[in-house]
Amino acid sequence: MTTLATSPAAPSVAPATAAPEAAAAATLTIGPHAVRPPVVLAPMAGITNAPFRTLCREFSGGKGLFVSEMITTRALVERNDKTMQLIHFDATETPRSIQLYGVDPVTVGKAVRMIVDEDLADHIDLNFGCPVPKVTRKGGGSALPYKRPLLRAILHEAVGNAGALPVTMKMRKGIDDDHLTYLDAGRIAVDEGVTAIALHGRTAAQHYGGTADWDAIARLKEHVPEIPVLGNGDIWSADDALRMVRETGCDGVVVGRGCLGRPWLFRDLVSAFEGGAERVTPTLREVAAVMRRHAELLGEWIGDESRGVIDFRKHVAWYLKGFSVGSEMRKRLAITSSLAELDEQLGLLALDQPWPEGADGPRGRTSGNNRVVLPDGWLKDPYDCAGVAADAELDTSGG
Repeated sequence: MTTLATSPAAPSVAPATAAPEAAAAATLTIGPHAVRPPVVLAPMAGITNAPFRTLCREFSGGKGLFVSEMITTRALVERNDKTMQLIHFDATETPRSIQLYGVDPVTVGKAVRMIVDEDLADHIDLNFGCPVPKVTRKGGGSALPYKRPLLRAILHEAVGNAGALPVTMKMRKGIDDDHLTYLDAGRIAVDEGVTAIALHGRTAAQHYGGTADWDAIARLKEHVPEIPVLGNGDIWSADDALRMVRETGCDGVVVGRGCLGRPWLFRDLVSAFEGGAERVTPTLREVAAVMRRHAELLGEWIGDESRGVIDFRKHVAWYLKGFSVGSEMRKRLAITSSLAELDEQLGLLALDQPWPEGADGPRGRTSGNNRVVLPDGWLKDPYDCAGVAADAELDTSGG
């Protein structure tokens, strides 16, 4: 058994029985930034903060692009304390990538200009994919592209104020199967100078349920050949990523729920796209070491050990998925509030368990077929933007 050298708590690597299929190891170009291999960490609220990005980046050897969790333009412009912490990047992070959420073109423009003037990031991504009711009920996230003129105005302000910084966008197929927007949105993005588009192959109504529609990713790539298209949805392993590129022709992949409790997935992704056959197969002991480091990094980032461990609790089930750990032990791990308590509980696990088969399946939210909560009359006219209220600009970041 060998160990990875990319992280102080790196798990074991097992060679695949056969070489992987040929990988598309092309460089993804995001403005002046060359992303090789073409792998992006999806922005996830409450997840992709600086500590988690650090873990993923360590396992990847610094390769790839790692995006912050959602930053609200209003909160940024108003210098909300929580938001200012969320835009903190480690000195080793390059390029620094911020995802912005906004529904008011003027506010979006001000936020982008602030990022440029104060050198807060090297890349800006715009959120048009969030399906959460508190966002869509005000016309934001995955609801917004339905209003074509509003989408165009936001992109125009963002790109116009970004200067040399590249602006990308992440979106879904549409609100539901009867209100698909991704092809129109893709063409608008090209017209307004967006550098690349990431498409999650689900509608807002699907949330995270069912199966992602990779055919839609292929259609978008054909529809906007001028710029890179990245695919997102149902990438649970490095081999899934290779298959998505092969089947859709997309220029890269965006990995979200697949790395929950699996930051070492980025080691696999680098290996796969570079033609390697090795895949990480950690023992529970090695997983426990990563868990401990994750909690410690959160405490250092927050500035309070207890709060860091408490914030870490939501990750416990994801890390332990597939391992033989009883419900009572899982509960005890999920109520720890200090590193000492976490160490004690982790030490009680049967740590010599090997990596379990089938542990790479779905994690995180999986509900689907939801009614999308929208502003009154939102679907009457895709060109009437009068329904966007002033309070649609959220004043807190991170989802």
